[in-house]
Amino acid sequence: MDLKKYIRSIPDYPKKGILFRDITTLIKDKDAFKECIDQMSKILMKLNFDKIASIESRGFVFASALCYNLSKSLILMRKKNKLPAAKYSQDFQLEYGKSTLEIHKDSIKPKE
Repeated sequence: MDLKKYIRSIPDYPKKGILFRDITTLIKDKDAFKECIDQMSKILMKLNFDKIASIESRGFVFASALCYNLSKSLILMRKKNKLPAAKYSQDFQLEYGKSTLEIHKDSIKPKE
């Protein structure tokens, strides 16, 4: 299955010069979504890792299904000031601005 056919491209969104990839067209199709998760799971099964870290919010959809499939724990990487407990923060540059992601400090341990 060619999954690219299930991802809508929207030019100049959210601002001019950005090509937005809309995944809602993929996740609304149960067969395409299942195939996507199956393909990613097949690749990830070959790797040795403990957890999947996922970026808010579209990433949560895929990471949750992958964690279930692979019996892995999930680390939620949230936008600034969305997590209630002690956290690590990292600023980064987007195509159209700056942002910050945070994870709870207790979501990952040394050597994980």
